[in-house]
Amino acid sequence: MRRRHLRPVLRIEAQVYPRPWSLGLFLSELALRSTRAYRVARADGVVVGYGGLMLAGPDAHVTTLAVDPAWQRRGVGTLLLADLCDLAVARLCRNLTLEVRVGNVAAQRLYGSFGFAPAGVRRNYYVETNEDALIMWANDIDTPEHAARLARLVASRAARPAPNR
Repeated sequence: MRRRHLRPVLRIEAQVYPRPWSLGLFLSELALRSTRAYRVARADGVVVGYGGLMLAGPDAHVTTLAVDPAWQRRGVGTLLLADLCDLAVARLCRNLTLEVRVGNVAAQRLYGSFGFAPAGVRRNYYVETNEDALIMWANDIDTPEHAARLARLVASRAARPAPNR
């Protein structure tokens, strides 16, 4: 993700989140190159999704993952999450974590297919909607078994756009 991608990213952000991140927040995240990494997925040159990581030693945290509603259920989220997993491994991370709304069953299924498992709940994590967050972890993402899982997921995806670096 680069600064030039932020206009479409903010458009998607406003469509999918009740309390979207601001331009300033994205700019500050992009400036933290040693501990953050953000990717976009494009189709025919148009940004259709994005995701981000915070890197901290052996662990990485998915900070955001969103797909344009018109492109949901077409494999874009799978591609982005696979790219974030690969990036975490390249940065020598062994484990990956994220929070997801307890009511977002579709996202939980996607994360489960990547090896994420529930590890706890953060009460009222999403203050704008008073929703709890399910904390999920995927451990040992640096193993050949996890790499094979990612390869199967990417091979089975339905969408054509690949995350752009």
